[in-house]
Formats: sequence, C-alpha cells, structure tokens
Amino acid sequence: MAEYEAMDPWLIGVPAGIAMGLAGVTAYGAVHPRAQLFGHTITATDRARTLALTFDDGPNPAITPKLLDLLDRHKAKATFFVVGKYVRQSPGLAKEVLARGHTLGNHTETHPNLFFCGPEETRTELLRCNEAIGQATWEEPRWFRPPFGFRSPWLVHIALGLRMRTVMWTLIPGDWRPKPAEWLIERMNPIGEHAKALKERGRGPDAAPQGDILCLHDGDYARPNADRERTLKALEHWLPRWRDAGLEFVTIGQSLGKAVEG
Repeated sequence: MAEYEAMDPWLIGVPAGIAMGLAGVTAYGAVHPRAQLFGHTITATDRARTLALTFDDGPNPAITPKLLDLLDRHKAKATFFVVGKYVRQSPGLAKEVLARGHTLGNHTETHPNLFFCGPEETRTELLRCNEAIGQATWEEPRWFRPPFGFRSPWLVHIALGLRMRTVMWTLIPGDWRPKPAEWLIERMNPIGEHAKALKERGRGPDAAPQGDILCLHDGDYARPNADRERTLKALEHWLPRWRDAGLEFVTIGQSLGKAVEG
C-alpha cells in the first residue's frame, strides 16, 4: 500500500485492489490523448479531409524560420504551441509566426509535467506563457497543449478559466528521437494511409467524419536551438503528397468546421 500512497494521496486508505484500479483509471485519464476523464479536449479535426499540423516546444531560431518557409512553399497553415521562456528569448520569431498566418498556442512557461503540479503552480505556468505571448504579439492564445500530453484533474478547468481549449492529437510520431529522417517519414505514414482511405470511401455514409491532428516539434523544451532537421526533411517528403491526396492544411481554429481563432 505504501507504493500507492507515495504515488497518489487520493488512494490512502483505499483497499489495494480498488487502489490499483483507480490508479489505472487515473493514469489513463492523465496520459491517453483521447481520454476525456479530466475534461473535454480536442483530439481530431471536425472535417475528414483536413489535417491540423501542430508544432511544440518552440520558437526555435535554428529551425522555426526554415519551417515557416517550408510551410509557405506548400501554402500550409499550422498551429505552434510555444514555451513561454523561449518566446521571451525570441519575441520577434513569435510575431513572425503570426505574421505568416499561423496560430500561436500555449505550451506552458517552462514545460513541466503538469500531472505532478498543483492547481496554483499549473495556473502560473499557463498564465506566464500567456503573458509572454501577449508581450511579444499583443495576442491572447485560445489554444493550449499540455507538455508530454499529461493532464491533471484540474488542468482543463484552469485552461478554460484562461479562455483556452485544450488540444491533443491523433498522431505523435516521435520526431524528438535521434533517428534518421527515413524513420520519421515511415512513422508519419498513417496520415497518408488515412487520406488514401478517405479518397477510396468518398463522401458516402461510411466516410470518416474527422481528420487528423499531427503533433510534431520545431524546438526542444530542454535546450534552445535544437536540431529538428529530421522534422523538416520528413515534411518536405510528406507535404506535397498529403496535398495530392486531397488534404487541406488548417490551424486548430479552422479545424473546428469554421474559423474559431478569437
């Protein structure tokens, strides 16, 4: 029992079998990207032929400008979930993201695991990131993504209190891993397979009602100027192929059936 008490004070005094079950439910609600146990989150787009490209952990002077140029070449709009401390270091780059027609979202001030943060610390992390974005761009973010995808029972409520909706994903291919670009390209193949299936099924009653949210990274929360060249190379491969497959690249606001940025 001591093991569960150390992990979660809610479980103190609960019989071991029930405690294990509750721990499993809690872990599912905290980690699984589609779990709604701790509050409603956005896990897919509202239209089947749309793809919401999202990038975490920036802005990153070593990669974000190259990524913006790549997105421009393919007329693709995206959502950037930025870390407050890096926005403070590169406010001009945060402004450039907006100027290119993309959306900025909140990814906390320092990128902690919020499952282990209390309500006050959680709110401070979100609020400080909002302040950094506001100081750099005069814009208030409407979208939030939790670091590592981990949520606590109070997180979504706190985000809503700051006028932000929480965004997860349908695919996170692991582009932070030190693997070759070819490995990452293969890991991103489910997006193409989904698009192909949509084309084959057409617009009939069996057509999927939702599209994908892809979680990639233009930065590294642990260090500035991180190397994310493999992400750029994988996108250089996939962006024209996804476009040819009939996908429309949208921001999170656009992904909800109509523009909902403000």
